[in-house]
Amino acid sequence: MGEEGIPVSDRPPQPAWHAMTADETIKALKIDENIRETGLSEAQAVQRLEEYGPNMMTEAKKKTLLERIWAQVANVLVGILVFVAVVSGARAITADNSDDVVTNWIQVGIIVGVITINTWIGIVQEGSAEKAAEALKSMLSSDARVLRGGQQQMIPAQDLVPGDIVYLGLGDKVPCDMRIINSANLACQEAALTGESVPIDKTIEAIPTPNGGDPNQTPLGDRHNMTFSATLVAQGSGVGICIATGDYTQIGTINALVSQVEEKKTAVLEQIDTVSKYLAMFIVLCAIVTFLIALLKADESAIDAIAIALVAAVAMIPEGLEAIVTVTYAYAVSNMAKENAIVRALPAVETLGSVTVICSDKTGTLTKNEMSLTAFVTGDARYKFDVHSKSRVNTNFIRDDSFLTERAQRDFSKGGAADKTDMSAAIADAGDGVGSGESPSLGDIKSMLSGGILCSHCVLGTDGTREGEIGNPTELSILRAAYFGGVDIDNLKKSAPIVGEVPFSSEYKFMATVHKPNAELDGETGNVLMVHAKGAPDRMIKLCKYQALGGIYDEETQQPIDMDYWSDQISILSSHGLRVLALCKGTVPSGEVSEGDQLGPEFVNGRADPWLTIVGLCAIMDPPRPECVSAISEAHGAGVRVAMITGDHKDTAVAIGHMLGLVDSKYPSAVTGPEMDNMTDDDLRQAVMTHNVFARASPQNKIRIVKALQAEGQVSSMTGDGVNDAPALKAADMGVAMGKEGTDVAREASEMILADDNFATIVTAVREGRTVWDNLRKVLLVNTPINNSQGLSVLFGFALGLEETPLTAIQVLYSNLICAVTLGFVCAVEPAEDGIMNIPPRRVGKRLIGRYLFLRIALGTAALTAGVVGSAFWARDLGYNLEEQRSQAFNTLDFGAIAITTSARFTYNSSFHPRIFAGNVTLWYSIVVVTVLQLFITYTPGLNNTIFGMGPMDLTQWLISLMVMVAVFVIMELEKAFRRVLKAQGQDTDDTEEWFLDEHVEPAAKGTKLLPKGASRLGLAELKH
Repeated sequence: MGEEGIPVSDRPPQPAWHAMTADETIKALKIDENIRETGLSEAQAVQRLEEYGPNMMTEAKKKTLLERIWAQVANVLVGILVFVAVVSGARAITADNSDDVVTNWIQVGIIVGVITINTWIGIVQEGSAEKAAEALKSMLSSDARVLRGGQQQMIPAQDLVPGDIVYLGLGDKVPCDMRIINSANLACQEAALTGESVPIDKTIEAIPTPNGGDPNQTPLGDRHNMTFSATLVAQGSGVGICIATGDYTQIGTINALVSQVEEKKTAVLEQIDTVSKYLAMFIVLCAIVTFLIALLKADESAIDAIAIALVAAVAMIPEGLEAIVTVTYAYAVSNMAKENAIVRALPAVETLGSVTVICSDKTGTLTKNEMSLTAFVTGDARYKFDVHSKSRVNTNFIRDDSFLTERAQRDFSKGGAADKTDMSAAIADAGDGVGSGESPSLGDIKSMLSGGILCSHCVLGTDGTREGEIGNPTELSILRAAYFGGVDIDNLKKSAPIVGEVPFSSEYKFMATVHKPNAELDGETGNVLMVHAKGAPDRMIKLCKYQALGGIYDEETQQPIDMDYWSDQISILSSHGLRVLALCKGTVPSGEVSEGDQLGPEFVNGRADPWLTIVGLCAIMDPPRPECVSAISEAHGAGVRVAMITGDHKDTAVAIGHMLGLVDSKYPSAVTGPEMDNMTDDDLRQAVMTHNVFARASPQNKIRIVKALQAEGQVSSMTGDGVNDAPALKAADMGVAMGKEGTDVAREASEMILADDNFATIVTAVREGRTVWDNLRKVLLVNTPINNSQGLSVLFGFALGLEETPLTAIQVLYSNLICAVTLGFVCAVEPAEDGIMNIPPRRVGKRLIGRYLFLRIALGTAALTAGVVGSAFWARDLGYNLEEQRSQAFNTLDFGAIAITTSARFTYNSSFHPRIFAGNVTLWYSIVVVTVLQLFITYTPGLNNTIFGMGPMDLTQWLISLMVMVAVFVIMELEKAFRRVLKAQGQDTDDTEEWFLDEHVEPAAKGTKLLPKGASRLGLAELKH
């Protein structure tokens, strides 16, 4: 909407439509007062369409194919390869010898093939940033029913304009942002946009702003007189005035932010770029030195000297490096997919290994997303329920009178115990003799929970799961507990049919049903009907005269209610963030209620005196996933903080956080969304470093939390599932979307998707990300010495007196590729070493190549170069010709590479150990492949001399290659032994300390703005609980 190219944030803010009456809205839109009856005229609609533009979201500019290709090839190393290819082509054209012509054209073909393959891999694996915006567009309505010129008509949704009168019906997708002016039981499902888990009932009155505050701060979920583009009509019908279209809608603002958030380059990609630049400088220097030696010392012609220098350049360029990095990523992605973590962009894997803070949703990620009855408290006992059991047995209930008898600790900063209420005086053996540690009988469970079963219209899911369940999650938790306690729910409902009921209402906060007596549950009752009531405990206990013993309703054994006892129990359970429901029971004369009566609340609360009997209290919560507790502990051991972001109330959030190990003396409390809204950016930066729990948080809070953590130098992962989470997911270093409960928009804005919505999967992915970083360092330790040795062998061969290059261009190109594809792949798939999750995350700004890895690469390069050049001189001194000398150097190079690879598998542990034969069978496959190919090239006529410029070898030459191979392996192993000694002495042999090649990263300066432009216009609602 509006002129294309003008950022949404630069356009004037819209009025607070929800705070206006319908008449004020009409006046603000500058339309006729009788708009309700006539709608816009066609002329007005055309004029407004020209003024506001079509009801479409502005698309971000997409990269063309040529731009994508250029992004892949625009680097120095590719430039050098292209230059070598051009020179080789020129030499092929001008060569007199047919063998030289063939060799040079083959060299051109190999170089062009390498560039093409690497470019194709890069384009295929490139993350598609446009998909999130495309997913948003797919959510929009295609048409709309409007009033124009006094007639209702269907028009394309893109033709809607502010001021249109729009009609909504059940199942419609809302086509624009609207101010409701007529509602017939209208309710809209807005979870994907606002985070509210239940449909929002719509009203028509203006919504006042409390205490004269800013009306724009009212969350979307509280704007009951508004509907929003792309949401769904869940019930009823209504009429509204269109007040915003296109980019000005709430979903349009999110689209702008998704398109606006800057794409971040992962540390490894930046490091590969950096390594490439340093290599390019080193390669050019070596090529120049080689050219000068060939020209001045070896008396080569200028063109031959250039050709020799280019051989050195080609030798040192790591043509296979990008391919092996991609393979490393792809292998990790495959492993993670098996663990339910789906990575959308390969380089994102590495980011996981550097994460310092994981920000996670609570519901369904840290918890089961399944409201569960955890305890049942009666007048003289308390029962603990096993929420994780999958068996239908009465032993899932255990009497434990010490369970939840303490008020939850509020201040964790001082340690100490929580306040404890002594219940020993109130609690004795249950009425039926159930002792401590014993389980109630099936009949007792049925009697205790009958109120929650009968006073409900909910339908339990298949086999007690959520699949196919219908109804309120809190009520379903009681049915689920009864089901897994062994109760036949369907049979119980059939045995006590409903006669009449009082429907639940948030006004009086209870529900009641009237039933015919059930002899098993109610005994001999006479000419009466049974009443089951459940509701808010603070209201229900005021309606009770008696309390049942042991949860068993019996008029002969029931006692007068102890109000202090029940008030204490309610207070204790609520302090733990539990939802509490009271189950009550009573009787009325059989003539008081007739079949099918719809009773009013006065049936329960309109009597002169209390009359019900309280059976017990149901303590209900969404329990933590058991695997998440251990996963969080593992994350803490790895130096990774875990923060929980939830829409729940503060008390509930702190209680769950304490169970998960997130709330302790270091992070003693929670900060709420309203508190964050009132914080300056600098205050919030301090808050995110001192709190692990964020309650009543909005999506706007989420993006500020991400930015605050990043400003403090943290690497953050953020989870989300709604449309409104998309900006925060894109802003985070690692956006993680939910696979089961998430929206397409959230998934497309993320780098990783959790197929099982489970936090423990994130920790598994972090472990894999660290393994990727380690393996990439090992890949560099293998590939870099091989590449360096190829070029340096040419340089030092000439410098020390060889008359011809010890290696041909085809030989070095082949070695580059075959060693990357085989030996490089060995390190790419190396399993994680022990202790990888016992070290802190690597420091922000850490380079792939640190001091000790640099020294190891230098040592490997020196050992391999010395071996290759030395073997060539040895072969020359033994009288072998040039082709045989090149065979000697070529085979010594590749078998020396095997030695370096075998040693590089373990960072510290010795490879002189049986462990070398386990854990990575790829090593042995690679050795076999390299050996077979080396023999094939060495002894195949035509292939060896015409293409590779080499000849067959005898036994003496093979022994020389084997000796060099063993020597290189021993040298690399001695270096590891020396490093083990240094590490035992406390030296930094892990490259954790900063050195001159590392990037020094400071936290952002105080006063730095956290939110991107336009985000302040997001008045989004709180997240679902």
